Amino acid sequence: MKKILTLSLFIAVISGCSPLKNANSGATVTASGTLQKLGMSTFQYGTHLLKTENKTYALKSGSINLDTYLDRKVTIKGRKVVGYPVDGGPELIDVTLVKF
Repeated sequence: MKKILTLSLFIAVISGCSPLKNANSGATVTASGTLQKLGMSTFQYGTHLLKTENKTYALKSGSINLDTYLDRKVTIKGRKVVGYPVDGGPELIDVTLVKF
């Protein structure tokens, strides 16, 4: 009986931990459009916006000063942040590369 209980507990722990690995890995995104500063919005995330022909993305970056590219047509590369969009807002991208 103890072996069955121990095995069941072990399987439950392993099963519960698997989604945690995948939750931190967002899909890679490459998009082109005009980079703008985020002003007043109905959603409360990101520092900038990328407006493409079909879609708007919220952007953030810990390694790139996005203000350098304001009002320019750029191509960004980054990873979707897991858990977004929220509040009807756009997808949030953590930008790792900007080309203009």
